[in-house]
Amino acid sequence: MRKVFETQPQFFHLMPSNKLGKMLEKISDILFENKQVLKSIFNDIAADKNYTVGRNGLNADQVLRCAVLKMLMNFTYERLEFHLSDSQAMRAFAKLDYNQKPGKSSLQANIKSISEDTWEKINKALVKYSLDTKIETGNMTRTDATAVDTNIHKPCDSTLLQDGIRVITRILQKTKELCPGVKFSDHNRAAKKRVLNIMHAKDKKREKAYKKLLGLARNVVQYADQAHAELKAYNDPDFEKKLLAENLKEQLEYNLDMLHQVMDQTVRRVINKEKVPSEEKLISFFEPHSDIIKKARRETQFGHKVYLTTGKSGLILDCMMPRGNPNDSSLVEEIVERQKKTLDKTPRKIAMDGGFASQNSLDKAKEAGVKDVCFAKKRNLNILDMVKSSYVYKKLRNFRAGIEAIISTMKRAFGLDRCTWQGWEGFKQYVWSSVVAFNLQIMATA
Repeated sequence: MRKVFETQPQFFHLMPSNKLGKMLEKISDILFENKQVLKSIFNDIAADKNYTVGRNGLNADQVLRCAVLKMLMNFTYERLEFHLSDSQAMRAFAKLDYNQKPGKSSLQANIKSISEDTWEKINKALVKYSLDTKIETGNMTRTDATAVDTNIHKPCDSTLLQDGIRVITRILQKTKELCPGVKFSDHNRAAKKRVLNIMHAKDKKREKAYKKLLGLARNVVQYADQAHAELKAYNDPDFEKKLLAENLKEQLEYNLDMLHQVMDQTVRRVINKEKVPSEEKLISFFEPHSDIIKKARRETQFGHKVYLTTGKSGLILDCMMPRGNPNDSSLVEEIVERQKKTLDKTPRKIAMDGGFASQNSLDKAKEAGVKDVCFAKKRNLNILDMVKSSYVYKKLRNFRAGIEAIISTMKRAFGLDRCTWQGWEGFKQYVWSSVVAFNLQIMATA
């Protein structure tokens, strides 16, 4: 059984008077003032479930508070479970009953149920609250981009081939339990040796080792094709076994497609010495949505670009996560339009990194109603075309520099250096939850 909100306060929900307790109490008050967002959370966690029967589960308010605690303290689910059972302050903040001690699996299932759309609604509600309470004015904003890594190892063709061989072999082992007629050889040990040879070999020997590794991958593809045929023809009156066969068949199809893609890019790159465009490359079997983020004079990153917009208060007013590695200057119009929707008005002044600078970007921002537009690098633009005076330009340029500290804090203290949640949807949920936790801390200490 679930509820949206517990209207009757518990006598033991008392915050300690230490520094952490006082901050959590302020955040608790802010969440209470914005409890209209709980309906969206409830719809997420109770979706396709009968929430009127069964034991009492965490209500929507408790799930949100547990999620905020996790991101605010940069906890793992295991540590979150421990502190929710051990800490008086955190139990009071999460509004847990005396007999409620949620486990890490329950916490993960509930927190991951909150969709990225709901997290965005929560942030918009917090921004509106900050405008109403004069914490933020929304008249002056700054925007910059950063790359957030996905939870993958540094990709190279050899390790990707090894991943494909290992994953498909694992599926074949499960298939053999269901269909004893499936025959295959385990090439994991041989694949590992070939990868080590590739890592330490010189050019000619490396190409030879790659060919052997590709040969192992082709063998695995043949085994998988035969197993796929067995699973397709599988027919058993036992519903659970039939469902398992269908699931294994889908897993084989999915991973075979990716292994074929890796084999193709390996042949093109290593054997044919062809330059493969980044949009045609697969860089992970486990997070295939990851993009290649390459910036001049910086190490290549593998994840997604995140565009953060903050106000004078330091609050993150908006967050945008496009796919691929778009040119910053092509997104200025969209960024300004999103600010207008979030703030219900057009900011008078905006400051952006030099990568956003172009004549077209300036024109689009001015057309949207922005009075002063500052790019950190002028890129042949006239200062008086951007802003009304050199003084305003310097002021906005210095203001923009402050977002670097905010991005650094997000990466260092709120886990935005590397996303540990799976999938593209999980990536967006993770980033938005970090943003919400950061904003709550800023508002509580304002």
